[in-house]
Amino acid sequence: MINQPAYDLGAVRQAFPIADRVVYLNHASISPLPRPVQDAAHEAVDRLASEPLSFFVPASADDRLADIFTRFSTGLAAFIHAARPQEVAPLTSTSAGMNALARAVDWSPGDNVVMCDVEFPSNVYPFMALAREGVELRLVPADQGGLSLDALARSVDARTRVVVVSSVQFLTGHRADLDTLGAFCRERDILFVVDAIQSAGHIPIDVQATPIDVLMAGGQKSLMAAPGMGFLYVREAVAERLRVGLVGVNAVEGWEHWLRYDLIPRQAALRFMMGTASLIDMAALLASVRFLSDLGLANIQAWTSHLAAVAMDDLSARGYEVLTPRDPALHGPIATFRVPGRDLDQASRTASAYLAAFKAANIRITKHLDAGGWPYIRLSMHCYNTEDEVLRVGAVLEEVTL
Repeated sequence: MINQPAYDLGAVRQAFPIADRVVYLNHASISPLPRPVQDAAHEAVDRLASEPLSFFVPASADDRLADIFTRFSTGLAAFIHAARPQEVAPLTSTSAGMNALARAVDWSPGDNVVMCDVEFPSNVYPFMALAREGVELRLVPADQGGLSLDALARSVDARTRVVVVSSVQFLTGHRADLDTLGAFCRERDILFVVDAIQSAGHIPIDVQATPIDVLMAGGQKSLMAAPGMGFLYVREAVAERLRVGLVGVNAVEGWEHWLRYDLIPRQAALRFMMGTASLIDMAALLASVRFLSDLGLANIQAWTSHLAAVAMDDLSARGYEVLTPRDPALHGPIATFRVPGRDLDQASRTASAYLAAFKAANIRITKHLDAGGWPYIRLSMHCYNTEDEVLRVGAVLEEVTL
């Protein structure tokens, strides 16, 4: 059992001014910006005011804002171990990526998509909308909070074209076995699509070692960057089989020749680009990737998974029903428990009382509902949180008078 991360926790906490004021345990909703990310965003704003063209032209090696689109693809490709920078492009949100992908597959009536029934709506709605084209969405009942190989194997058939999975589920905290699920899909030529918004800044990702075809993540959660900027990875061989439905001005070869209209798509993920992305937010996301990489994703994973285990042990000891899998192989930085109550109305009132108590205690935490409307409280930790912060949740719960 560890009680300190492999990095200097005190030094890391200095990068988060919010830690001086509140206990922040809501990173699965939106993360506070570390100081280096704030600094990068401010620098980018200043650059836009003083020398905006420098974002687009090569400059000295130590100028992290020059030629920013190349730097973005190169930096994020290294972060997830993509084979080539062209396999990574800026992305405004996971929703935008899933919609683009859903419209890029060459569907035939009778094809189907498989995913778990606890996926975030960003992953569900783009494929649900394909029903009018004769594409079936198959929602597999969760197994220990997520998609298992056994459940997947029972649900696919010869018409399954795509499998979608969150590497860490937003509500249950279940961590998917991407290696096993990806290998299953690769053997059957099924497109394996991963939503990494809850894991990209917590857990090492190697898209070459793991059979991942498409991976995407918004930046505001696990990656600790600004809302409105994330990244999209598309394996080059897969991109060649996709039909891009929405074409941006810089998504075609020779895009610099503005009046030579040509729809030849750019390589790999670059064909999904939709105009000029936010330069400020690209700079912020790159700074966050550097910050997290310096700490070590494996170190962050070990620490935040440990904090989740501490939370689950404490909550279970206090009599709460924990939704998150206890198996260390099946959870990451999230711990979720069921709000008690004899019926839904009582549980809802109890949840409101809990949230009011957390607010009064300067704890930032969130409530989520399952498909039936039953409330759950979710803790989501990151690299700078402490055991004491996590244990304060249970202590506050004991003080609530219902």
